[in-house]
Amino acid sequence: MAVIVKYVVERNGEEKMTFTSKAEADAYDKMLDMADELFELLGKSELFEQEEKQEELAMFLAQHKEDVLCALGAKRKPAPAPAKPKAVKEAKPAVDDAA
Repeated sequence: MAVIVKYVVERNGEEKMTFTSKAEADAYDKMLDMADELFELLGKSELFEQEEKQEELAMFLAQHKEDVLCALGAKRKPAPAPAKPKAVKEAKPAVDDAA
C-alpha cells in the first residue's frame, strides 16, 4: 500500500487544484490571492459589465505576473538566450570528370 501526500488548494469551500508538492500548492494559492486583488482593482474601473470577464482578466494577469511587472517597468525583461551557431557543412572536394 502506498501513501500519497496531496496538497489541496481550496477557496470558499471549493477545491481549486491538487498538487503533490507543497511549494507548487503555495505558489498556486499565492497566484489566486493576486487574482482576487486584481479583481477588486478591476472592479473599481467600471470597465466590465460582466463579472465573469473581470474575473478572467484578473486571473490572466495573475498568471502572467512576470510579464505584467515587465510591462509596468517594475522588472527588466530577461535577456534573450544567445543563438546557437549553426553547424557549417564541410565542402566536398570537386570531382573532375575530365580525367
